[in-house]
Amino acid sequence: MTNSGPQSIAVIMDGNRRYAKEQGLSSFEGHYAGFEKMREFLPWAEEAGVKELTLYAFSTENWNRKPEEVGYLMELFDKALSEWAEEVVERGTRLRFIGERDRFPEKLAKRMNELEARTKDATRGTIVLALSYGGRTEILSAVNELLSRGLDATDEAGFSSALWSAGLLEPDLIIRTGGEKRLSNFLTWQSVYSELSFTDTLWPAFSKEEFLAILADFAQRERRRGR
Repeated sequence: MTNSGPQSIAVIMDGNRRYAKEQGLSSFEGHYAGFEKMREFLPWAEEAGVKELTLYAFSTENWNRKPEEVGYLMELFDKALSEWAEEVVERGTRLRFIGERDRFPEKLAKRMNELEARTKDATRGTIVLALSYGGRTEILSAVNELLSRGLDATDEAGFSSALWSAGLLEPDLIIRTGGEKRLSNFLTWQSVYSELSFTDTLWPAFSKEEFLAILADFAQRERRRGR
């Protein structure tokens, strides 16, 4: 039995720096190419009927990169949360952010909060940006949140309500570009029944044709969910 198309997709956008090296570019230019690919990718997902799209843009481990690279990424996020985010708002799309937003400069954290508030009632799909995100960190944060409420026991629904991703769908499909075949601390709780697709293509070189081929493969998979 085949599946309908995925309602929720998550993407690990890997390979920006290797793409830059292959093209003789700086790592900064590679990250910018990855940002432009993200902008290009969003309409593909919408056309495919995807209701929620989660993009792994910056992990908790990425803070350990060279200060100049982290600084450039903060500038790129600032651009994304101003110019690009306004495009998303105008399209009527909801924005959510999951991760340790308090680790970002105050201006960026405030912008995330404002964008979530402005788009909370939007109905044209949801884009989730995982920024300073780590699956284990999210789980620990949820545990501490439940403890702060005075709870000493909970169920899956109660635990999920304390996650950064509370209220979001669990991903039907997780795509990772760049050749690595692991989830790298991404959506640890939410991915237990997600279908996985790994491609050697570096993120800035990812094409619509390859995306549609991945969706066609997903449609042929039998999803039993343990049954």
